[in-house]
Amino acid sequence: MDVRFPSIAAAATASAGTVATGAAAPRAVSADQAGQAGFAGVLRDALQTVSTLQEDSAALQRQFQLGAGQVSLEQTMVAMQSSQIAFQAALTVRNRLVAAYTDIMNMPV
Repeated sequence: MDVRFPSIAAAATASAGTVATGAAAPRAVSADQAGQAGFAGVLRDALQTVSTLQEDSAALQRQFQLGAGQVSLEQTMVAMQSSQIAFQAALTVRNRLVAAYTDIMNMPV
């Protein structure tokens, strides 16, 4: 399972390069909006990845506890560790964002 976060530049390019479906013409996206949408998209994707890993881990735990033959203890433990590492990484990113926000808010004007 891959827990790496995609690059912000790739996410900004992907979000700016999407074409609207239907008869409406695609709207122009400024560089500032693309950067914001890119960061928000990367953050959303990372949190969805963490959520998916936790759901998969919980499902494997349930199957193992119920005695399903196709789920091994090793597979369950690896899934649990992967979800724990992904959650810790997301928590660290959140803590650093909060610390940066606090530092910026405490700057003298």
